[in-house]
Amino acid sequence: MSGHAGAASGALEVEPMPGYLELIGRASSVMLGAWTDCSTCGLELSKRTLLDNAYITWMEIALFFFCAFLWTQVRRGLTESLFKPLARWCRLLPKDAAKMPESAWKLVFYTMSWCYSTYLLFFSSYSFFHDPPSVFYNWKSGMPVPTDIAIAYLIQGSFYGHSIYATIYMDAWRKDSAVMVVHHIITLALICFSYAFRYHNVGILVLFLHDINDIQLEFTKLNVYLKSRGGGYYLLNDILSNMGSVSFSITWFWFRLYWFPLKVLYATCVSSLQSVPNIPFYFFFNTLLLALLLMNIYWFLFIVIFVVKVLKMKEVNDVREYEDEEGSKAAAGLHRDRRSSNDDDDAGHHNSAQGKHVQNGVAKEKHL
Repeated sequence: MSGHAGAASGALEVEPMPGYLELIGRASSVMLGAWTDCSTCGLELSKRTLLDNAYITWMEIALFFFCAFLWTQVRRGLTESLFKPLARWCRLLPKDAAKMPESAWKLVFYTMSWCYSTYLLFFSSYSFFHDPPSVFYNWKSGMPVPTDIAIAYLIQGSFYGHSIYATIYMDAWRKDSAVMVVHHIITLALICFSYAFRYHNVGILVLFLHDINDIQLEFTKLNVYLKSRGGGYYLLNDILSNMGSVSFSITWFWFRLYWFPLKVLYATCVSSLQSVPNIPFYFFFNTLLLALLLMNIYWFLFIVIFVVKVLKMKEVNDVREYEDEEGSKAAAGLHRDRRSSNDDDDAGHHNSAQGKHVQNGVAKEKHL
């Protein structure tokens, strides 16, 4: 490939980003050709390839589990010492106060991680974003991982290990929570295997393209919770929540459904075989990345429904919430936080059935 040869000689030629049709056509042709030529593909070849090309130490595995445990403890500490007191100080509604710590924690983490990946891609010597095929230039089995990228992998890998536990035992359960667990497992598998097989360059690009949406999502949620607090209405938070929802919808399409397939999938499906003809686990990694794309499309359907509801109701809603979640969380929050006689009427209202909650028109949306 001309770009690869240029990289070796020092005069790098950036390959232009393809369009959707070129991606589908070339990726299908290349993958079909690779499958046809792989006469020895099977379990035995996979085992031999794994043993020959996977490089990860016991120290790195121990660091992963330690940091996953550490994230869980940091989240619990911040929740009890900062996020819950902040929710009480803001006098949030009980159902919002129950969800606010989850969003605050995720906003803090994703902002930190995305800023770091942004630094790696745009303020260092790496050219992976502007020239995605370069992620496979000079690839060698067992090649050393740069320290700055290894740190990013440790942070992200351990966080997704924590997130599998957190989605099941700590977060509010939603309609797509099962899909979210599968998403975390696939993401963790991609992180671990891409590190072991030294596909860390493309991994940084994948993380950058996904984390920005999580920042906007949690920012929007927090402003939805804050716009109705202390018995009052706050226009600024309402405006910010609507701005966040619009930017979230746009960047979801732009980063995950435009840049992700055209930059990442084209590089992994087409450019990888041009740079490394016998690249290990070609089909395995591309299958995981395609599954990630399918889940992005699945969630984009929720976003489309969400935008339609916003246009119709002029409210920010989360269509993933279960119908009865608000009533149960609100009732629990009222028993815990509102025991004065002045709130008896509210307690009776929040302990009623969800159908009555909607019918009475007290809240037009199910908060994110």
